This record gives sequence, structure tokens and C-alpha cells, in this order.
Amino acid sequence: MGHGDAAGAAGGAGGAVQPVTLRLPFRGRWTVQNSPANRVPSHGTDLFGTTYAIDFVAVDAQGRSAPSSWRAVVGVERPDQFTGFGAPILAPASGVVAAVHDGEPDHEARRSPVSLLGYALTQAGRVRQGVGAVAGNFVVLAVPVRPGSMAGVRTVYVLLAHLRRGSIGVGVGDAVVPGARLGECGNSGNSTEPHVHVQVTDSMDWSRARGLPLAFEGPGGKQPWLPRTGETLDAG
Repeated sequence: MGHGDAAGAAGGAGGAVQPVTLRLPFRGRWTVQNSPANRVPSHGTDLFGTTYAIDFVAVDAQGRSAPSSWRAVVGVERPDQFTGFGAPILAPASGVVAAVHDGEPDHEARRSPVSLLGYALTQAGRVRQGVGAVAGNFVVLAVPVRPGSMAGVRTVYVLLAHLRRGSIGVGVGDAVVPGARLGECGNSGNSTEPHVHVQVTDSMDWSRARGLPLAFEGPGGKQPWLPRTGETLDAG
């Protein structure tokens, strides 16, 4: 498990800011995609506070998110064929559930160039529909920050997105601790295959929210770190 430079990733937009340290929100083997350790903004935009967002895709022992098939080359695939679909998604910090959105469908997965091209053409429409169409089913945690660690910010908002429809087991106002089950990995919203999207913002006003740097607790008590795109993590 490699270690990205969490402090360096905190630079980028707006100068150095202390990263918010989280636990990994899952167990098992997951591969990193769209990491802010590689570029900022990590998803190519600051919209909806995604500046420092990171994605994780569950993989099997061979490093595959799903078995190979002809559909992976020329068609679409059922989301339940993927390793991560239905995997528990866990609270990455202590906090209070500030928002829950459910009811978005888990649509077919797309790995083939043909299906990805068609899907890309519909992305602008999803953005116009708002955060539900983009994030799919999600949970937001309000997490207090250490006094003085972020100028003018006392609470940050941790979004976990693309959850499986009907899997969310918490409600607004519920207090959670790290490791508490929030829901399951799905393929809702703006998602081409089952994965979990994690981001931290200073607000839940998604039209103005500012993305904040994040890092993850290091294994064995090591300093917080930020994995890079392409790394595979074993969260036990």
C-alpha cells in the first residue's frame, strides 16, 4: 500500500489547508480512481464540491472489478456482476447524519468504449438535474473539526455517494461512529460501474460548497496518507 503526500494534496486550489483525516469506508480490496494525489481538481471540476473527491472500486484477488465477458467489450453489464455491488459502506468518521438521499436506480454498468461514449453524451443532462442525479443515493455526515485546524470552519460534510438503492440504514440526525454501516456500494447516479465516491466540503449548499482536502488513517498507526490513482488497498 503506497503513501501519497497528504500535505501536498492539500495545496492546489486555495493554498495549504489541513486535510480532514478519515478512515477507509470499507473492508477488503479496493482500487483507487480519480485521486487528488494525482491531480486537483481530481474529477476535472469543482462542481458540487468535488475538488478533492476520491473514488474506490472493489476488486477480486486478480484485481478485477468484474469477470471479463463479451459485454465488457461491446455492451453493458448488470451491476450485480461486480465485486463491489452490495459491499458494506462504513462511516469514515464520527459524526451526525446530515442528509440522506435514496430511491435512485442502480443502472447497468459500462466498461466498453462504445457504451462509455454514449453515456458521456448524457452527463450534462445529469448535472442539470442536480446532486441526486449525479451522486445517486448518498449519505452526508456532519463531522466536527479540531478548533483552529481550518480557519472559519467548525464542521465539515463528508459525502459518500453512488450507494445501492434501498441499502441505506441510517437517517438524518443519527449519530454514527467510525465503522458503522451506512449502506452498500451501488451504481446509482453518475457512475459507470459500482464504486464509492468520497468527498469533504465546507457546506451542503452544493451550488457553493468548497471542496476540502482529505487523507486517510495510515495502517498500523502511521501518519495520514492519500493513495494514488491505480493503487490497490487491502482494508482487511
